[in-house]
Amino acid sequence: MTATVADHVAAFLDDRGVDLVFGLCGHTNISLLAALERRGRPRFVTARHEQVAGHAADGYARSGGRPGVLLTHVGPGLTNATTAVATAAFDSVPLLVIAGDVPTYLEGRGPHQEMNLRRDADQKSVYEPFVKRAWRTTRTDQLPRILARAWDTMLAGRPGPVLVSIPMDVLAEPLDADVWPASAVEPPTITDELAEAVALALAHARRPLFVAGGGTRNATREVRRVAEVLGLPVAHTLMGSGVLPPDHEQLIGMIGFWGSPVANRMATEADVILAVGTRFPETDASSWEPGITFRIPPARLIHIDIDPSEPGRNYPASIAAVSDAGTALRRIAAAAGRLEPVRHGFDWARIQRERVEFLEDSATNRTSDAYPLLPERILADVRRVAPQAILVTDVGWNKNGVAQQYPIDDPSSFLTPGGFSTMGFGPAAALGVAAATKGRPVIALVGDGAFGSNPSVVPTAIEMGVAPVWVVMNNSAFGTIAGLERKHYDTGYGTEFRLDGDPYSPDFAAWARACGAAGVRIERAEELAGALEAAIAGDRPAVIDVPMQNTPVPTPGAWDIERIYQMAAE
Repeated sequence: MTATVADHVAAFLDDRGVDLVFGLCGHTNISLLAALERRGRPRFVTARHEQVAGHAADGYARSGGRPGVLLTHVGPGLTNATTAVATAAFDSVPLLVIAGDVPTYLEGRGPHQEMNLRRDADQKSVYEPFVKRAWRTTRTDQLPRILARAWDTMLAGRPGPVLVSIPMDVLAEPLDADVWPASAVEPPTITDELAEAVALALAHARRPLFVAGGGTRNATREVRRVAEVLGLPVAHTLMGSGVLPPDHEQLIGMIGFWGSPVANRMATEADVILAVGTRFPETDASSWEPGITFRIPPARLIHIDIDPSEPGRNYPASIAAVSDAGTALRRIAAAAGRLEPVRHGFDWARIQRERVEFLEDSATNRTSDAYPLLPERILADVRRVAPQAILVTDVGWNKNGVAQQYPIDDPSSFLTPGGFSTMGFGPAAALGVAAATKGRPVIALVGDGAFGSNPSVVPTAIEMGVAPVWVVMNNSAFGTIAGLERKHYDTGYGTEFRLDGDPYSPDFAAWARACGAAGVRIERAEELAGALEAAIAGDRPAVIDVPMQNTPVPTPGAWDIERIYQMAAE
């Protein structure tokens, strides 16, 4: 057969080391599917919904340490994946999106599923607000260069998704061309002089603080080195969870609305703050309300981020720098190592006692036999049965409660949708995580609202040959939002699932069994641990449906929506 553009795309992906492509078929991309089959690699993983495919590619990238690849159809195929791609964008996850597009010679005439309400063949504009760059390729001879440029753009600086939209007639055209090689892109870093200035500022501070954001997830050794050499307490954002071992004496916990009192207190008392790899989002900064989590100013902020738009976005920085987290921290550690040993007088034992005291009530709940189960009991049983598991969470108790209360050993153990806080991420991302990792159980802690929105993840796992365990924390509601509505308006209208006035839930365990997976519904608290052990040992997809009480996550910080709702209720 004559080599086509579709064959070149398959060869390009193979050259870049891609082994899985997630997506869904359509009449505009089947030529690429056929090319992937002819080549034999990468393997195509078909999902039953494009959002599932997008989150699976995202989870694969987060766990596998390599970019995810998503293949979609034109129009509704592309828009179905929009939320998943935006989720990856806000969490700095590299994702190459390849989309089929309408034929070039029919643009504007209204070919099947064309977007043309504002401009002809306009689907790439849907993605432009959140991808790093979007291309629509109409010239065959330009495609090798565009693919290579898209790959380099995806990985350079702050990683993120890119879109290459390819008309179906272009995919079918002959092309005999070599794959363009990848570029060697060096990450930005700070100078030795700036590193010395940062080290001196922290060494001379009265009450310094290190705030580790999601950008430090791949720089845990460097975080620990800087913290220990300079004697810094380390607070983390949601996305920075796991940057220090949970028993490290200098770890003070998560900041913000769902953080810990000691972390918020020490953040407000700090006079110099080193913040690395964070954009200071609302929930981590208590809606930027002065004195709740931060006082900047008068505190001096040293803000280092790989994205030049982040330093100074939410707080003025006395030192702002654009750098990869790991390289910047290595230089700061080296500069600090040349200084005299630093002691700031922190009482580490007292700080750890404060952390424990905050969670005393939760500690009691961890052993409760109440039914429906308390969420703390669910987390405790997961930790006891599978401490080595990778937790993939959705939103609600399973995200905020885990980050606040679950011992997270390292960042690879906890994957969650941070910037976009997307419901539906957890059930689908677990597919990609399970495909990217071997030898560790993958447990998706998800709510019934998220799992019920697209239970097609179960048959997809069967077809993929992966074995995630979905623990459905089932409170027959969109729990966090239902809790807010109950608190402020004394109703659960539109947020709780009801049938004839009673709580309602599908039988998720039966659904799993119908798909060929394991499915168990927990009827007593003491059954959960055994069900988890059996699911992990079974080495096939499993759904454990756990009736759970809808209790709130403790909230030491502030969130502006609480004030807004309170005003409305009054």
